[in-house]
Amino acid sequence: MTLRRVLVANRGEIAVRIVRACRALDIESVVAFSEADRDSLAVRSADRAVCIGPARSQDSYLNQAAILTAALGTGADAVHPGYGFLAENAEFAGACHDAGLTFVGPTAETIRRMGNKLAARATAAELGIPLVPGSPKVRDSDEARTAINTIGLPALIKAAAGGGGRGIRIVREESELDSAFSGAAAEAEAAFGDGTLFIERYVEVARHVEVQVLADRYGNTIHLGDRDCSLQRRYQKVVEEAPAPDLPERVRNSMRDAAVRLASGIGYENAGTVEFVYDRERQEYHFLEMNTRIQVEHPVTEAVTGLDLVQLQLQIAGGAPLPVTQSDVTIRGHALECRITAESASEGFRPSPGRITSWSPPEGEGIRLDSHCFPGYVVPPFYDSLLGKLITVGADRGEAIGRMLDALERMQVEGIETTVGYLAHLVGSADFRSGDVSTTWIERQPVA
Repeated sequence: MTLRRVLVANRGEIAVRIVRACRALDIESVVAFSEADRDSLAVRSADRAVCIGPARSQDSYLNQAAILTAALGTGADAVHPGYGFLAENAEFAGACHDAGLTFVGPTAETIRRMGNKLAARATAAELGIPLVPGSPKVRDSDEARTAINTIGLPALIKAAAGGGGRGIRIVREESELDSAFSGAAAEAEAAFGDGTLFIERYVEVARHVEVQVLADRYGNTIHLGDRDCSLQRRYQKVVEEAPAPDLPERVRNSMRDAAVRLASGIGYENAGTVEFVYDRERQEYHFLEMNTRIQVEHPVTEAVTGLDLVQLQLQIAGGAPLPVTQSDVTIRGHALECRITAESASEGFRPSPGRITSWSPPEGEGIRLDSHCFPGYVVPPFYDSLLGKLITVGADRGEAIGRMLDALERMQVEGIETTVGYLAHLVGSADFRSGDVSTTWIERQPVA
């Protein structure tokens, strides 16, 4: 079944991105928006738009009943959730199916299976994919202490549900265990409604490497190469690149094969990302989790493969087989992505909502900006502070970095504070240029 009308159940740059993909495929787009986003670029760009509630996310973008009503009321035959909000909500995916709507993503069963980190670890282990040494569920700090005595310190206490860095605590000394356990459990319960925890070994010098996969309903599964997302602040990605630099080819190839094996092994369908932690000292990789949605950083993969991932998502959801095979996928050049947010880096990354009085993005060869902003746009205080994603591509990593620094210098935004200068400080550093970074590197850098 070819999709003819898609409800976009998201906001910001990803909503604009989905509308653009729909237009390229001659699919009608309907944007579901909150009162705060009535004048957004996504609303202006779509074929049609419908209000789903007040500004508060719980009353709009997380309101499943309102979104389903909007989809059915506008005659949509599919719902694209983007990322965040309901994108990895198994209940919502199932509700779409029950309502006769195509959910642009994997099945509810797959989302549920991979959304629980303990279940995902068990699945990966069954498929022979290496895991970070860890424990089963720990019910209290005494069980956590027993697990840590086996695994060793430092260790991570992690929530089995959810993500985004919530429900995670590092334990370096046994004296920290009780407070870390109670804090992680409370945060996980509040964020996900599930306080289940487990323990993993903490890899001090780690890289965060992920593999993009695509799969259709006919059993075809491929990878589109790897990305490095090691530059993180409080477990939130800041700069991403493809392919992952300074990775032994045997590790790279094994990681890519493992990602395809996992996706194929669970009967995955649509776009997904398998994430790994790479231990630089031991030159070993371990399965971390699987994200059952399109990733924020998907443009760097598009830049080096020449493929449009969102269009492919829509085609797969409409029942088409993958139009490319693994042998068709070629990685050319190198790409970077910087996430530009409405924050003041010099003031502890204080959010900076307000009206953008001037918006002048850079243009030129090898430069792309995915954004929903424009002069006069009011950045609302209710949501994620992402303003846009600046992407550069070059023949090699050095050229991509050079273009990024030039693009950041020419990126002009007035009326609000942004992280443009901070990003230039990171990308221009000697450590980043040499690839000598890890998931904890950014936390040790002074804010320029």
